[in-house]
Parts: sequence; C-alpha cells; structure tokens
Amino acid sequence: MKLKKVVIENFRSYKDRIEVNFDDLTTFIGKNDIGKSTVLEALEIFFNNSKVKIEPKDACVHSVEDKVTIGCIFENVKDMEIVIDSTAPTTAEQEYIINSDGHLEVYKTFDCSKKIPTVEIFINAMYPTIESASDLHELKITRLKERVNYLGIDTSDIDMRSNVELRQAIFNSIDDLELALKMIPVKAEGVKPIWDKLSLHLPIFTLFQSDRTSSDSDSEVQDPMKLAVQAAIQNVETQLEEIKKMVMEEALTVAGNTLSKLREMDESLANQLSPRFNDEPKWSSIFKLSLEGDDGIPINKRGSGVRRLILLNFFRAEAEKSTLGSSERSIIYAIEEPETSQHPSNQILLAKTLRSLSENENTQVILTTHVPGLAGVLPTDSLRFVVSTSEGKMIKTGNDDETISEIAETLGVLPSVTDEVKVIVIVEGVHDVSTLNVFSKLMSENVDDIINIIEDDRVVIMPAGGSTLKKWVELNYLKKFNLPEVHIYDGDALTPPKYHATCQEVNNRDDNSVAYSTKKRELENYLHADAINSVCEVNVSFTSTCSVPEITAKSLYERDTGLEWDELDAENQRGKKSNAKKRLNNEVVNFMTYEQLREADDEGEVREWLREISRLCI
Repeated sequence: MKLKKVVIENFRSYKDRIEVNFDDLTTFIGKNDIGKSTVLEALEIFFNNSKVKIEPKDACVHSVEDKVTIGCIFENVKDMEIVIDSTAPTTAEQEYIINSDGHLEVYKTFDCSKKIPTVEIFINAMYPTIESASDLHELKITRLKERVNYLGIDTSDIDMRSNVELRQAIFNSIDDLELALKMIPVKAEGVKPIWDKLSLHLPIFTLFQSDRTSSDSDSEVQDPMKLAVQAAIQNVETQLEEIKKMVMEEALTVAGNTLSKLREMDESLANQLSPRFNDEPKWSSIFKLSLEGDDGIPINKRGSGVRRLILLNFFRAEAEKSTLGSSERSIIYAIEEPETSQHPSNQILLAKTLRSLSENENTQVILTTHVPGLAGVLPTDSLRFVVSTSEGKMIKTGNDDETISEIAETLGVLPSVTDEVKVIVIVEGVHDVSTLNVFSKLMSENVDDIINIIEDDRVVIMPAGGSTLKKWVELNYLKKFNLPEVHIYDGDALTPPKYHATCQEVNNRDDNSVAYSTKKRELENYLHADAINSVCEVNVSFTSTCSVPEITAKSLYERDTGLEWDELDAENQRGKKSNAKKRLNNEVVNFMTYEQLREADDEGEVREWLREISRLCI
C-alpha cells in the first residue's frame, strides 16, 4: 500500500481544500513559513497523532469552521486480502470501499472546537445506493439474515454465521447496485472490523523534524533506532503472534482455574468476574535501542551536525539494505530540511542517498528544502512548489517548464557549465548515464580516438527522463549556444524502434546533432553475462531482445527464496526488476572488462556512439 495523494482542508494556513499528489520521492520547495512543513505534520497527525498532535488552534484562523480534515488516498489496495472471518476472506473491492479509481480514500475529521479534538474517520467509496444494499455495513448479523431471507436468496451455500458471506450474497444477488460516491463512517458495524484490518497495512510514517529538541526519548538518532526495532519486530511478527497466543491461553487457563476454585467458596462472586486482557502487547515498547559514544555520552547530546550526520548514514544504510523491499508494509520517511547543519558535500550525498532509497520497493521519501544545492540534484517531477496567491495557497508540481523556471528563480539555481562544453549527450534515464560513463572509460583506455567523458568538461551528459532541476537549468542555458547533441535511446526490440520519430527529427537538424536507437533492447543488453554472473552470483544468459533486468531479478529472487518468479505479483516483480536494473548499472558495469564490452558490443554500436561524441568535442 502506497500513499498517492493527501487532502488538507481548514488546517493551519490551508483554509481551502488542497490536494497534493505523491510519488516515491516528493520534495516540497518554497520560502520560509510558506506551509511546507505543514503538509508533513498533517501526515504525521493522520498516521500517528503522536510526535505532532492535533490541537484546537490547528483550525485555520481565517475560517469560521472548527472541523479540520486530513485525507489520504492509497493505491495497491483493491485486491488486498482482508481476513475478518478466517472462513470467508474478502477484499476492499468486494466490500465496495474503494473509490472510482480503485484506491482506498480515507478522511479523518477533527473537531477543534473541543479542548482535546475528537476524530471521526470516513472512507469515501463507490458504494451501492440501491435500497436493498445501501446499508449492509450498518447491519448486525441478525438484520443481515433478515435481508437475505427478504430478498429470497438461496442460503444453501452461505455460512449464516458470517457477516462477510451474508453481505456478499446480497451484493451478488443484485444486477445493478447503482454505485455512487459515499462517505462511509468507519464506526459503522461492518466497516470497523474491515478498517481495523486495513489499518494494519497502512504505511509506517515517520517524521524527522529539523528543529526538534534533543531529549533522550525524541531525537534525530532515537527515531531511526526505533524504526529499526519496529522493522525487526515486523520480520518476526508471526512468531510473536504465536507467543502472544500461547501466553494468553496459559494465562486464561490459570484465571479459569482460579475462578473455578473461587466458585467452590463463593459462587455469586465468581459469577461476577471474568478474565479479560485490557490491552494488546506493545512489543516495540519492550525493546530499547540507543547509540552511545565511547565516553558514555549519548549521541543525542552531541551537536546538531553530528546528530544529523548519524541520521544521514541511517538512510544510507537503509538505501543499501537489500532486503528493504521485501517488507509487505511500506515505509514513508518524511524529512524536514535534511541539509540542516551539513556541509554542502554531505547535502549532495544525502540527496543522492534519499533518491536511491525512494527507488526501493515499498518505500517513499518526502522532503522539504529551500537549499539550491539539495533541490538542484533532485528529479524535477518530484518537486512540489508551495506558493501563496490572492486566492490562497497553491502547490504546483514540477512537471512543466513554467513551474520549474519559477522554482529555479526562487532558489537561485544557477548553471555550473562553462564555455568549454562542446556537446550534449542525451540518454533515457539516470542509470544509462552511469553505464555510458563506464563504457567510455573502458573504450578510452584502449581506443585512441575515444575520450573518457567522465573526466572531460567538453561533454555534458543528462537523462531525458527524470531530469533534475540542475540539469534542466543547464540544458536551457545551453540551448542558446546551439550546441550539437548526441541522443541514445533504447530500441526496446521494436520495429520501428520506440523513439524512431524522435531520432529522425534530431537527425534532420543542421547543427551536427545525431540520434541513435540501440539495436539491442536496451543498454543493459550491452553488459556481459559473465560480469553479471560473477557479481550477482547467479547464472543468467540472454539475447539482444531479452529484458536483462527482469532475467537478473528472476534469478536472484528464485535463488534467495526458492520460490517461482511467476507466483510473485506484478507490483513486486516491477520493484525487484527496478532494483536489479539499479544494481546492473551501478555495480555490475564497474566490473566489466574491455574484452567483455567488445564481445557484448558485437556490432560496434557503443564504439560508434562514443566515437561520434569524441569527434564533436574537437
């Protein structure tokens, strides 16, 4: 389950309803006190209401309303199995609690007229409006049975003890349920148990604030350590449930024996008593993990720069942890101004780390920043520009030139290129950049007329997709020089190639620009199988038209789990394929030899691309 959108209304400076779309990486940019952190704190209230708690003063001062609404829309929910009754598992789709897009849309409304605001939870869903099925989740089992009998439904195959089966029998008996959007209260008889199960699958949301106090219980260091404990507990959740069950059964047996003996002495007193567990065990409160220096001084008592540096390396460790994507429950890291108290070089390292972390399965990263160096290296489509207008607050997405230009102007992101630049190389994605760089290094060491583009200031190489703010500024800056461009696009084993028309357009220019479509499927097909097998410790083979990332992901998954790849759902396959692609282009390629490259590049395409780039630099 992943966060797709947040809706905020009447919360602090956001008087009118505002909707914000989220990606795997989302970055809020804007001036100080514009409302960037407000979005993150709204999410903290929605998920936890702990680190930041809703208060009466959180209702917008410019509004006469006392109700604050915070809503979240989640994707990858429709087919998620919900086990309320072990004999009749159900899904969000079967229960009609998803919206028109197949997503789970949940709203929490807080009454800030009260000293301690109360909350009501609603699910906005395409729900049956036909009279005989419009209230099924409000009915107890007796009324459901009456409705089944009233509709004359055959009960021979229905478990009459199961609310789930009774509802499904009624839904299935009606040809047109006349679905329409409806706000369903979670407290309804049949919705609460569904919500209780679904809420266990909501993302883990953790907020790292830039200005919070350095107490033992709440610090930049403690939070990731708590999260580490939480993640470890999740990995042994099945065993813990067994332990809980055994303890409860043993305790109930003792309580039952006690009451039995008491009944022999005072039956009336015994009948007034019954064994009951007050609370579920809180495993995370049992395990305390902290970091201390060799001198015994807790790390959270050190300077803010040190604490944030530890936080930085927590994220680096998470980004590199190969098993991160295996968790069924997703994690959202929300970080205010991660650049705080960090050297510029660490800011860039942190930005790259967080970007890498967001590429893992089931992981989302949300940032706020107003530092050019950090924002400049983040993908433009991850940017959310918070502005104040005469009509109220707006949050613009950085997917158009006008918005990106506004962001660049606000932050003062300036181009770092020089007049030495002679050629611009355009590839499809960020991973292609690293692979082409290594290929040029190998070629330049063995071929006289090919340069090493990694070390050559005459070449600017950038991805066409997922461009960063810095690259966008540089590219627009370079346009006025009318420099030649070399475009290299994946052929994708299609006829004609996927970007055939784009390549024709570039090749028809009169500025020495040239475009290539790879004859093989994509750049990963120019890696040598021996290098993949050696680094990944698998045994793969492929042709020029195969998806190398998918073959590699399949081999790694089946080797590590002993399970069949085809049994894995499409979403998890995509995530593992993405991780394999990242590993191929950032790890495997660095172990390639020149001889392996020559063998993999059997038609000399890579040599041709690099030779043309080198020629244009003269």
